[in-house]
Amino acid sequence: MTEAADLIYDWNTAGDDGWTKPPHPIEFDDESLRDGLQSPSVVTPTVDERIRILHLMDALGLDTADIGLPGAGGVVKRDTLELAQAMQRDRLLLAANCAARTVEADVRPILEIVEKTGRPIEACLFIGSSPIRRYAEDWTMDAMLEHTRRAVAFATKNGLDVMYVTEDTTRAHPDDIRRLYLTAIECGAKRICLCDTCGHATPHGVFRLIRHIRKLLADEKLTHVKVDFHGHHDRGLSVWNAIAALAAGANRVHGTALGIGERVGNAPMDQILVNLKLMGWIQNDLRKLYDYCTAVSRATQVPIPNGYPVVGKDAFETATGVHAAAVIKALKKGDRWLADRVYSGVPAGDYGREQVITIGPMSGKSNVAYWLEKRGRPVREDLVSAILEKAKQSNRVLTDSEIEAVIRAAAPTV
Repeated sequence: MTEAADLIYDWNTAGDDGWTKPPHPIEFDDESLRDGLQSPSVVTPTVDERIRILHLMDALGLDTADIGLPGAGGVVKRDTLELAQAMQRDRLLLAANCAARTVEADVRPILEIVEKTGRPIEACLFIGSSPIRRYAEDWTMDAMLEHTRRAVAFATKNGLDVMYVTEDTTRAHPDDIRRLYLTAIECGAKRICLCDTCGHATPHGVFRLIRHIRKLLADEKLTHVKVDFHGHHDRGLSVWNAIAALAAGANRVHGTALGIGERVGNAPMDQILVNLKLMGWIQNDLRKLYDYCTAVSRATQVPIPNGYPVVGKDAFETATGVHAAAVIKALKKGDRWLADRVYSGVPAGDYGREQVITIGPMSGKSNVAYWLEKRGRPVREDLVSAILEKAKQSNRVLTDSEIEAVIRAAAPTV
């Protein structure tokens, strides 16, 4: 039997450039239902829709999900409670966390939800960290440190696990983030989260930042503290930034389904998962990835572009004759592994999809024959020629109904 290594030489894994799989387990925090909903274009899903999405996150093997910022009060606080109750009732392995500013008033609603549900919730306490933000807000470092002390100490003394989040970390001075992180850790924070809030960073910048923080923790003998990375997509680099963070030693990366979020969005969780699976860094079962993305798309009314990776309509569809012929030959060998890879860098079957052969102006006879065979129709030369002639006159891929009309006209009894 031919081995995969005999058929594909993988330049992605050839040589050693220092970007290797981290020794610790990779964790994922899904921000779709909190940070993702800050996009000005999304519709807020119903609670039932969000519960369905949480179940799909759980099926994908994600570790945590941000279920809201209950300190906002009103409907947000009520919905966050309902989501926590559902996660407890349905016994999801997926853990919950909630965002909060570094003020006691935002921490108290999280404590109330924990008390009502009996479900642990990680408190994600955030504060700005860059000089530009501090200047705009007229903040002093002393005031920021005091907010950090009070909020983190209050949360931890009341039994909450705390992730301390510095916004705009990728534009912050090393001395400032050092003081902020060490203060939060001294007050009981178990995680720190480095954020590319404005989508400023490049992969090299993220790698350097994570390595810097890892060295800081090692020097301070604080290696038990876990490190998160939260990225945005303003420069189109968020997926690679997340991978760079993991390569540099981050424990957990954040993302949202389809990359929904403020401005141009967050790092797309689906693309992070696909790339890490293809790299061999994770073994998560991702066959529900399409369901996860389409559920979020429907609930938020954010359409999935046809050419979106893996879950877009066109991701595994081809009408080009040469491409289709190669896929069809692989299928005729009875080799789905080969069919999934001969003209695709992403195997459709691993993500709940399949290869689709369509008929258009660039198609050949093999496209038509395959279409007919798949539907149990006779592969007759006159039908193949008639359908192909129709396709050659078209400026797009033919629909099934258009092909059926050609068949009826050519051979009414077929």
